[in-house]
Amino acid sequence: MAETVILDSQLRLVFDMGLNEKGEPAVKYKNYNNIKTTATPEQLLQAAAAIAELQTETLLHVERNDSHQVMA
Repeated sequence: MAETVILDSQLRLVFDMGLNEKGEPAVKYKNYNNIKTTATPEQLLQAAAAIAELQTETLLHVERNDSHQVMA
């Protein structure tokens, strides 16, 4: 039976940058690497909120990107 192991994790904050010249919503991404793979969603939201307080843009949402290894 196959299983997966998390190799690494990345935290991505997505900020609202208003509208671009075409009138479409514009966003800015800030990525933070080497996040503990054992971090809970609550811990990630706490970290994101602390980082967002230091920014001038409005935080739209938070993403977690995990890299997995699939083994047999």
